[in-house]
Amino acid sequence: MTARRALPGSPCVGHDRWNRIALACFLLPLALTLVHCAKAPSPGALAANARMTTDDTFEERFPAPQFRDRFPTDETLRLKPRSEAGPKPGGTQAGPAPYRVASLEPQMPSQRPPARDDLTTLVSMKSSAFPYFGNNPATEQPFLDIAKGERRGHRSLSGRVYWQDQTYNDNRVLVHVPEIFDVRKPGVIVVFFHGNGATLERDVRDRQLLPQQITESGVNAVLLAPQLAVDAADSSAGKFWQPDGFKHFMAEAAGELAKLSGDPTSARAFAKMPIVIIGYSGGFLPTAFSLDVGGLSSRVRGVVLLDAVYGQLDKFASWIANNPSGFFVSCYTRYTAQHDQELMRMLRDRGIAVTEGMDPPLRPGSVVFVETGEGITHRDYVTQAWTRNPVKDVLVKMGEATPTTGIAASAPSAASR
Repeated sequence: MTARRALPGSPCVGHDRWNRIALACFLLPLALTLVHCAKAPSPGALAANARMTTDDTFEERFPAPQFRDRFPTDETLRLKPRSEAGPKPGGTQAGPAPYRVASLEPQMPSQRPPARDDLTTLVSMKSSAFPYFGNNPATEQPFLDIAKGERRGHRSLSGRVYWQDQTYNDNRVLVHVPEIFDVRKPGVIVVFFHGNGATLERDVRDRQLLPQQITESGVNAVLLAPQLAVDAADSSAGKFWQPDGFKHFMAEAAGELAKLSGDPTSARAFAKMPIVIIGYSGGFLPTAFSLDVGGLSSRVRGVVLLDAVYGQLDKFASWIANNPSGFFVSCYTRYTAQHDQELMRMLRDRGIAVTEGMDPPLRPGSVVFVETGEGITHRDYVTQAWTRNPVKDVLVKMGEATPTTGIAASAPSAASR
């Protein structure tokens, strides 16, 4: 049997066309319905969303960046070229910060180092304050004078016992190298000794803003801040109690700074760079011993005490008298006023001129005491003293010294004072 073929215009052709049209009209609404169902959330999904909203915390759904993400350690650090850092907020790329060297000696134009971001990191250093297993110089007895089984601890002046594994076992140092820092130019190393009840991340970096103050000063400076007793009411100096302890710390730091700055050959420059020590509150003790037995008193070109003269007056007075090329600043509240006034009397008795009030510039040989008024709290003193951000202010005034007496200039002899 042969298949029958429809001729054009025959009834069969028209009948097939109408069948196809009817099928399309039936399938189109069905397809739209299926698409709508696919987009609509299921009851189970709605229930899951409701549980996430009511049960999950904000931090679980939106985790904050970790410290290693924002401030990489020496193990994870990778310097990114400025070209990879992306534009600054606002859609425009900001230019480099104003540049001020630590001396106003005339500088020949020189090529800047490769552009990079500020570097803020934590570095473990063997020569940092702790762990410490030596003696307490105040008693000539072992510093760890309490034992409980194999555990060792220290009884503070208040009578409280702090355990070595919790309080005196952190050898990290907060290191900050500003974006504009150039090791080839006259510079300065700022060493910051924090007060009681502090940690490097929570207090020195985030609350007291030391890295930010160093950068905003515009001075060619880097920051070292060793961890002392961790979050404890204790001013113990650890290895800084020992003869040449500060010298060993700065020698190790020179190598670490050279690596972090991207030029391992610059260790020699860091090893000769002038030092400014800043002690806040309980940081007076490591400051005093670093000046007295640290082995680098002549390299220390400035000392700044922020409400920190709680004792060791003879060590501070001796350093001022024996280092005429260095400057000394002590600002204070009513808590330390008695000791500051006593130190001023000691200095005047030795024939050393004392200025009361912070007036620029801060020249080598300046001895300055500044009393701050009511309303200034001890807790906030590192960010609000005689002015906002006093560390930044000191560095700015130091940079405003005349060319012949800049902090990075050669130190004059004692006889020339």
